[in-house]
Amino acid sequence: YPKRIFLAGSIEMGTAQDWQKLVIFNLAAIKDILVLNPRRKDWDSSWKQTIKHKKFKEQVTWELEALEAADVIFLYFAPETKSPISLLELGLFARSKKLIVVCPAGFWRKGNVEVVCARYGVPLLDTLKEGISELKKLSH
Repeated sequence: YPKRIFLAGSIEMGTAQDWQKLVIFNLAAIKDILVLNPRRKDWDSSWKQTIKHKKFKEQVTWELEALEAADVIFLYFAPETKSPISLLELGLFARSKKLIVVCPAGFWRKGNVEVVCARYGVPLLDTLKEGISELKKLSH
């Protein structure tokens, strides 16, 4: 079956650049991979952030199931965001041995990310370019 790569990280209702597009473009030549991308065009920021809201719960459930099913989780922290859900995902999957984390200078909690990654042996890179290069190595 194809290697499943989940693109976790900063979205924040459009505050973060569409970095997922750049990663997908750079992986285009690699065969036998399936990219799981949580960014969606039809996301509605008026959805209530509650388990009782059907569409919100469906999205979060899909993301958790996709994270669990992924062979590799590529996690990017955009410096211009707070990314609380991405930090939550780092905590959930730090021990999974399937994370690649990219956390550029300027991310407000870079120190916390560095300590967690060092403690659990998670590859930590400073730029998207470096992260993509690492991801390509793992995808072959």
